[in-house]
Amino acid sequence: MLAGGRASRLRGTPKPGLLLDGSRLLDRALAAVAGAAATAVVGPDDLAGTVGTAILTREDPPFGGPVAGIDAGLRALDRPGAPGVVVLLAVDVPGASRAVPRLLAALTDDADGACLDRDGHPQWLIAAIRRDRLTGALVTLHAQAGSVHDQPVRRLVAPLRLVGVPDDDGASDDVDTWDDLARLEAAARKGMR
Repeated sequence: MLAGGRASRLRGTPKPGLLLDGSRLLDRALAAVAGAAATAVVGPDDLAGTVGTAILTREDPPFGGPVAGIDAGLRALDRPGAPGVVVLLAVDVPGASRAVPRLLAALTDDADGACLDRDGHPQWLIAAIRRDRLTGALVTLHAQAGSVHDQPVRRLVAPLRLVGVPDDDGASDDVDTWDDLARLEAAARKGMR
């Protein structure tokens, strides 16, 4: 789970602690993967004590972008019995609990993973990907670019065969601005999210 970043469009307010319909975005994201064998939260040290049984880790150096965060999260989960499928989530996607079951159900034998697709736009940070394929893509990217820091997610997932799962109910709506939060809060009050 990616829970770092500078939150510049929120004037530096950390996204994990934002409240939506009375729940922190972090808690919503953790609930979306509650059945996981293990969870890694990639974010700042001030999240310690707030992530439950999840492993808190950080890319080094910090603010290396989502690909560096994915790499750090996989490294934190690298142990015997590690899950065969990794669910990638950005902490600012409060509808993740609706998406995760669909992503896992969409995995087929001939696919490397599945991601939400919003009107023809793949949402790579709301995905379920086979661990070995994702690890391989990270190794390849590192070999090609010399680092995974500041690399675009598009470049990481380019060699992967990802099934697009239609996002017909806005499960991929994210909170990047205060207006996004207000819109999702209004929808939650109407019982739409």
